[in-house]
Amino acid sequence: MQLAFPQLSAHLQKGLRSLYVLHGDEPLLIQEAADAIRAHARAQGFSERSVHTVAGAHFDWSEVLAAGGSLSLFADKQILEVRVPSGKPGKEGSAAIQQLAAAAQGNDTTLSLFLLPRLDAATRKGAWFGALENAGVSVQLDPVERPALPQWIAQRLQLQGQQVAAGEEGQRSLQFFADRVEGNLLAAHQEIQKLGLLYPAGELSHEQLAAAVVNVARYDVFKLSEAVLSGQVARVQRMLDGLQAEGEAAVLVHYTLAEDIRALKRVKDAMIAGKPMPLALREQRVWGPRERLFERVLPRLSETRLNGLLQAAHQVDGIVKGLKVPDWPTDPWQALQRLAVRTARFCNVR
Repeated sequence: MQLAFPQLSAHLQKGLRSLYVLHGDEPLLIQEAADAIRAHARAQGFSERSVHTVAGAHFDWSEVLAAGGSLSLFADKQILEVRVPSGKPGKEGSAAIQQLAAAAQGNDTTLSLFLLPRLDAATRKGAWFGALENAGVSVQLDPVERPALPQWIAQRLQLQGQQVAAGEEGQRSLQFFADRVEGNLLAAHQEIQKLGLLYPAGELSHEQLAAAVVNVARYDVFKLSEAVLSGQVARVQRMLDGLQAEGEAAVLVHYTLAEDIRALKRVKDAMIAGKPMPLALREQRVWGPRERLFERVLPRLSETRLNGLLQAAHQVDGIVKGLKVPDWPTDPWQALQRLAVRTARFCNVR
């Protein structure tokens, strides 16, 4: 059984299942989901908890299997928590997990809770993960994407009795908040809690938010790609400044930008040759959110512009490797700024 995170609370109100799987790469949501499950379990008499973290290829799964089949002298119900940080339990682990999943079905004395990182499609199709999903409840917990972040912040503020002003001023406040915490949901949660301590319930002004919310944003090159393809020029500039300040390698940032430009050019060439866009995108292994962005910008990007971007990416490649290129900044990050902003402006489809 698969659930979305917002469905978990209502599900738990109806009663606990004997096995839960939480997988994703957002620590805050993993923590909140696990805490909710543990709280409901404790309320129903699951008073003991054993935690096992799978570390290394030689982890002893016999301890986990033994813990799942034993109870304390002082408690008749227990939580068996298994953490697999790598998401790769190995051959022995796969067999042990399938055994635990089978033992969990109909078991009202042991609640099994598996905590996993974000899993790729191949892993989710594996026998051990399939056994967990069939035996219990699976909840995927992914980061809150940037477009949804202002609404997420508003909902969290509402939970503590606070809200921003209505209309344009409130939206400006939420966008400001989102810019300050992008990519760092745990810190965003802490900043929201701080507002609850600083100000009483009710409406928060933009000045109050600006004075209280610390800039704790974190960026990665993959989100930069999303911002460029979305045509978000101001966000692109802010993210590049953040990546430089965080010590990201300029060559990696360039690779990400250049790879998008090359993929756009290859898909465009295939379309000019007569291939339908969906087929061209599949052949270039463009899918998911990136596919939707490509579909949005490709009809408006001319072959001439793409050729120009490809040439610019080649020039910036030399700059980040220490070469000088006429009419370009010698500083790698300034060159990356120019390339990224130019690409974003071309992708800014209205």
